[in-house]
Amino acid sequence: MSLTIPANLSKPTLKPKLGSQLTPKPKPTTIVCSASEPEKSSNASPLQAFSAALALSSILVSAPLPAVADISGLTPCKESKQFAKREKQALKKLESSLKLYEPDSAPALAIKATIEKTKRRFDNYGKQGLLCGSDGLPHLIVSGDQRHWGEFITPGILFLYIAGWIGWVGRSYLIAIRDEKKPTQKEIIIDVPLASRLVFRGFSWPVAAYREFVNGELIAKDV
Repeated sequence: MSLTIPANLSKPTLKPKLGSQLTPKPKPTTIVCSASEPEKSSNASPLQAFSAALALSSILVSAPLPAVADISGLTPCKESKQFAKREKQALKKLESSLKLYEPDSAPALAIKATIEKTKRRFDNYGKQGLLCGSDGLPHLIVSGDQRHWGEFITPGILFLYIAGWIGWVGRSYLIAIRDEKKPTQKEIIIDVPLASRLVFRGFSWPVAAYREFVNGELIAKDV
């Protein structure tokens, strides 16, 4: 809302004299009272806008991130009561079986070794930071959380590498014997020296596969 007050209300209107040169009257000055703020210039410098955005982004990046809660419904195995209960039950069952044999007998020694393995397994589950559910069993987290990469992603990549290595060695063996007189016979009775060379050569199968793919040798051409 604005109010305009002319400043020349108190001045009398003067009649010009005859023969005198008419001079243009000055425009009345006005005083504007407004409740709204003055509008900013629309042609603001782009450099200033970029600087402001850069400063805001630096503040947001440097601000500490809020703490992220862990997977819902799961607790660390070392703090899980059900996990500790399962360990006690497993050890109790082995110790009850141990009483049926002589201390130095072969079955007793085997059971003692199993007891040590069981203790070590449960201890490793707790130290590795695995999460357990209400059933007391460890759960694998496959959401891509970096804190749980060692549970799924790392073993998964290792599995794919080993599976590809085995497949590549088998493929290389079949290619090597296809020009033999009786290739089917060498599929039944493996040529051990040839297979051994291919096994050690297969460790670099990702590089070899990429090289054959680029050269067009990886995929057989249609006849």
